[in-house]
Amino acid sequence: MTISMDMNRRSLLKRSAGAMALAIGGGTHFLSSRVAYAQAASLAGEQLRTIGLSVTVQERILADFKAASGVGTTSGTAATFPDAQTRILSGSKDYDVWETIGERLPSVVMTDNADPIETSGLKSWSNIREIFTKPDPKFDPKAQIVGQIWTDETQTALWMVPSVFNFDSVGYNPEVLSDEEANSWTAIFDSKYKGKSGLNTDPLTAFGQAVMAMNTLGLSNVKNPGNPTAAEIDEAAKFLISKKKEGQFRALWGDFGELVNFLASGEIVVCDAWQPAVMAVKAQGKPCKYAIPKEGYRAWSIGNTMLKGTPNKEAVVAYADYWLSGEPGITVSEQGYYSPTTNIKEKMAPEKYAFWYEGKPWVGAAERGIKEGDLRDGGSLETRAANVAYWHQWPDEYDHLIQKWDEFLSA
Repeated sequence: MTISMDMNRRSLLKRSAGAMALAIGGGTHFLSSRVAYAQAASLAGEQLRTIGLSVTVQERILADFKAASGVGTTSGTAATFPDAQTRILSGSKDYDVWETIGERLPSVVMTDNADPIETSGLKSWSNIREIFTKPDPKFDPKAQIVGQIWTDETQTALWMVPSVFNFDSVGYNPEVLSDEEANSWTAIFDSKYKGKSGLNTDPLTAFGQAVMAMNTLGLSNVKNPGNPTAAEIDEAAKFLISKKKEGQFRALWGDFGELVNFLASGEIVVCDAWQPAVMAVKAQGKPCKYAIPKEGYRAWSIGNTMLKGTPNKEAVVAYADYWLSGEPGITVSEQGYYSPTTNIKEKMAPEKYAFWYEGKPWVGAAERGIKEGDLRDGGSLETRAANVAYWHQWPDEYDHLIQKWDEFLSA
């Protein structure tokens, strides 16, 4: 799927002129001086070509960025992380930025396919959340997002500028599973729901979940599910293959819309899920809840990585900075994700910020299945952040894991 918002010449000149006029008057986030005026002129001659999940590659956000920055053209391609990674590593020059997940950064950094972005070029960086700057002593530095995004310990340049983050869990039909049954990663693999369970098609995600379930079932004792050893991967592969052969999984899902359809139709009653997908199912009036796993959540962050050799570097930096401005954060926050910057509090309506970030009851008219007095599943950002089982990361035994995933797919 490709989103294209190229403007005709007359419209482009009109928009660019308007952006430059605002630059003189200091009317936008980006434009407030002669330097900004020059930047607007430069951006008008650049394009922004992005690839990533539909979570962040959204037409509305790209259109708003175009209007705010004065960039010449924007286009977005929605693709799963494995698919995007394959395109980039195959030498594609069709993209300037990969909206990737922290765990996959090594795939482009180690192969010299990424360029760093200096924090000095990001006007909105000062209000970034501490989760991206200060290590949590609970985890090894490289086993959390702060140890993945920086080029070195000086924290002056980033391989990935965060745009959203979240804590994933189990989505389920409360008419089929009780809260107690669903509040564990083992629910996905419970034979009680054979043929009605779903599993993410990303192997790094699937293996981590299998390991957590195996730990709970007493089948393993893996300290970091995000970075299992070769032997632990072998055991997890055996577990996954046995479940597949038993007919446990209705489907492997990789797309937001696909997941929503499976849950809304009742074809899948329990699966690993993104909370916004659960919210989308509820918005259709269908029963769906998000579990609070006793093992803890899977934590991740998506952000913007500049691809090496792009001729549109200023556009990439401006786009990464736009995500930190708070404006795009409204869109993704109201879908159920979190913005990495505290700027979002100033941008959102207070009552909506209270619901999405502070765990307070919904106030006002019903909206997308959320009614007066409802609470966000899992509670506040602070509460959910304190219940993390592991952060997604690039496993040391990546090649071995992929080999075993291929065996699972072929089984």
